[in-house]
Amino acid sequence: MDKFTTLTGIAAPMPLINVDTDMIIPKQFLKTIKRSGLGVNLFDEMRFDDDGNEIPDFVLNKPAYRNAQILVAGDNFGCGSSREHAPWALLDFGIRCVIAPSFADIFYNNCFKNGILPIVLPQDEVDKLMDDAERGANAVVTVDLDSQTITGPDGGSISFEVDAFRKHCLMNGLDDIGLTLEKAAAIDTFEAQAQQARPWV
Repeated sequence: MDKFTTLTGIAAPMPLINVDTDMIIPKQFLKTIKRSGLGVNLFDEMRFDDDGNEIPDFVLNKPAYRNAQILVAGDNFGCGSSREHAPWALLDFGIRCVIAPSFADIFYNNCFKNGILPIVLPQDEVDKLMDDAERGANAVVTVDLDSQTITGPDGGSISFEVDAFRKHCLMNGLDDIGLTLEKAAAIDTFEAQAQQARPWV
C-alpha cells in the first residue's frame, strides 16, 4: 500500500448525500478480485449514458476534474453494501482523499485499509471546501496527514481529527498484511519454538 503523507491536488465537488457503494462502483463490475482496472467504471452510471458516452455535466467528466485526487462529498458517503471494490475504484481512478460530513462505517474502515484518507468535518467546513472545489482547475487543496490540516487555494487552513493508529498505518503504507509482516521476526521465533516444543505438530 502506498504511503499517505502529504497530498496536493485538485478537489472535485460532489454535493450529493447518501452516495452508496453501488453508485461508486455498480454491481456488474464486482466480478474481479483485482484492485486495478476499476477506475474506468467509477461512478459508471453517473459518468456514462446507456451507449457508453460520457455525460458532460458529471463532475469527473469535466476537464478541470479529470485528474482530481480529492473528493469533497455530501453526508453519509459510501453507504449501502460493504463492497471493498468501492475504495478500489476510487483509488484506481486517482482519488486518495474523500472529505465529507459523515461516512458509512464499513466504507470508512475500508478506505484506511486501501490507502485512502477519509476525513470527517462539520458541514460548514465541508461547505467551505465545496466552494473551493467549485473553482475547477484552481481548486488545488493540500492535505497534510502529519499535521492533520487541509489548506485551501487561498491559504486558509482547516484541522481534522484522525485515529492515531490509522494515521500511523497510512503514513507508513501499512495494510493488514503489512501490519502482520512488521511482526515477522516474532512470528518466526514463535514458530521455531513451537516446532521444538511440539515436533509432532
